[in-house]
Amino acid sequence: MRLFIALDINDAIRERITRFADDVQGFAPGAGWVLPESLHVTLKFIGEQPEQAVEQIKQALGTIALRTVELQFRGYGFFPTPKSPRVFWVGMEAGPQLAALAAAVNDRMASLGIPKEKRALSPHLTLARGAGGSGSPGWRKGDSPNRIFHHLQEKLSALPSPEFGTMTAREFFLYQSQLSPKGSKYTKLTAFALT
Repeated sequence: MRLFIALDINDAIRERITRFADDVQGFAPGAGWVLPESLHVTLKFIGEQPEQAVEQIKQALGTIALRTVELQFRGYGFFPTPKSPRVFWVGMEAGPQLAALAAAVNDRMASLGIPKEKRALSPHLTLARGAGGSGSPGWRKGDSPNRIFHHLQEKLSALPSPEFGTMTAREFFLYQSQLSPKGSKYTKLTAFALT
């Protein structure tokens, strides 16, 4: 099973981001746009795990006792750089609670032998990926200047920076990701409360 851990976003913010994406999709028709129901804030990508590991992962995540997380969604950007974009994303601001939650998730997964994240958390919502591009925010071998998002970047530069709203995350989730030619399908396996 392909697994990851993430926060969901509330319906009002999802709707605002969806309207924004609908308005700008035509300026990057070659990009792979994320389905609105698939928007989430990844805390940790686990990857392929045998089914019997899921129960251990759930138990480890169930030991996390942290406070709710306040998230503000605003602006946008491109990974790894605007000149060599692979990913178009919506930005977010969060207090230290988000970093604490990501660190706790990372520690619990490391205790099960799942490698720790090497990079600091870069909170964002992926809206679109360049054809065949990885969603990783860091520079990768083979990244080079490309034009897949060029027209979109020109259009966005003439618009004010968007504001999508603020929410409080009261839980996080273990998700299963199933790949298909139509894109990834994400299924929530278990919810974990934040107090």
